[in-house]
This record gives sequence, C-alpha cells and structure tokens, in this order.
Amino acid sequence: MGPAPLRHDSTESMTSARARVLEALQEAVEPVTAAELATHLGLHPNTAREHLDALVDRGLATPGRVRARRRGRPATSYTASVDMREPDARVRGYATLALVLAEQIAASSPNAVADAIDAGRIWGRILTEDMPATTPVRARRQTVAMLRDIGFNPAVAPHDSRVVLRSCPFLDLARQQSPVVCSVHLGIITEVMSALGGGGTQVQLLPFAEPHGCVVTFALPAA
Repeated sequence: MGPAPLRHDSTESMTSARARVLEALQEAVEPVTAAELATHLGLHPNTAREHLDALVDRGLATPGRVRARRRGRPATSYTASVDMREPDARVRGYATLALVLAEQIAASSPNAVADAIDAGRIWGRILTEDMPATTPVRARRQTVAMLRDIGFNPAVAPHDSRVVLRSCPFLDLARQQSPVVCSVHLGIITEVMSALGGGGTQVQLLPFAEPHGCVVTFALPAA
C-alpha cells in the first residue's frame, strides 16, 4: 500500500535521457513494457529497452512478465524498484539527518504529531514567502503544483477534492516514522493552502490509503 519511492542516481552514467525513463517508470501506476514507455516518451523501443535494462542492472528497476494474450514469448514489463537502498550517498545523508530529527521529535515531544505539523507549516511558509495570495481554487492548484515539484507525483481526479500522491521522496523515512513524517507533510500542505488564499480550507492527509498512494482531501470554503 502507498506511494512509490523516488530514487536518485548522481553517477555520470545516469544521462538525462535515462533519468527521464526512470522518472516515467516511477510515475507509472502499473508495470509498463519498453514499447509502452517508448510511446509515452517518444523514444525508439530499442532505446527505451536499453535504458530500462541499464536501470535493472543498477537495481533501480525490476523486470517482470506480461501475460501473453496470444502465442509467442511474453513481453517484459518493468516497475521502479521499491525496496532497494537509495543509491545516492548525499541523499542517504540527508535522509539520515531527517530520520534523526523525526525520532527526536517522536521521543521527546509530549505531542509529536502536533509538533511535526508545526514544523511542516514552517516549511510551507518558506515555500510560499514570495507567492501572493489568490482564490481558494487557484490556491489548491498551486498547492498541487508544489507537491509535484517536491516529488509527490500528485494525480488529481476531475471534479474531485481528492489528490493521490503516487510517489514520495521521503518514503523510506515515512516507513520508519510515519506519524511524524506524514504530519510534517500535512503541515506543509495546510500552510501552503492557507498562505495562497485557501483560508478556512480543511486539509486531510490519509497516509498509505490506496494501493498506489497517499490521499489528500481538500474541503474548499463555500463561494
């Protein structure tokens, strides 16, 4: 249950084209074939397959098999790896620092969830310090765009107040300290919505609520 992790690779062999393939793989809700990914990214199928095989060699992707609908060899499908260790040492270092802070809040605070939300609100104020307030509807759109920029890969259902966060750049940390980490995320979203003009908006975050993501709900004020 829940979103997929984001993995980063800072090695020289991770070209921009291969990074695009990895990002598309991380955003995919279901396993994809090289042909499907090639169509999505405008690549030749052989080029897409070459990048995918290289990601498999790195442990960043996992191959599988698509059930054949007709005779012949079944196609190979690919998914972004979930359980591997983050390959970028710098990212691991930041994650370790974040984990230490989260565990300290959990151990020392009489109300860890409330303190984590407050910390998230500080983060949200930093993100919006140069952004003017707007209407509640636009505030929601800008909040979703902010979540996309951070790496949550939000999926917005038309005419719905729900947003599914299909990726999480902090997933490894959230698995160890979900109450604190997810409360920080709630604080970020709440503060950004408020700062951008969504005053009176009630925001809820339901961690790991769906097989492929966490759910954010917005209750916009009446017009």
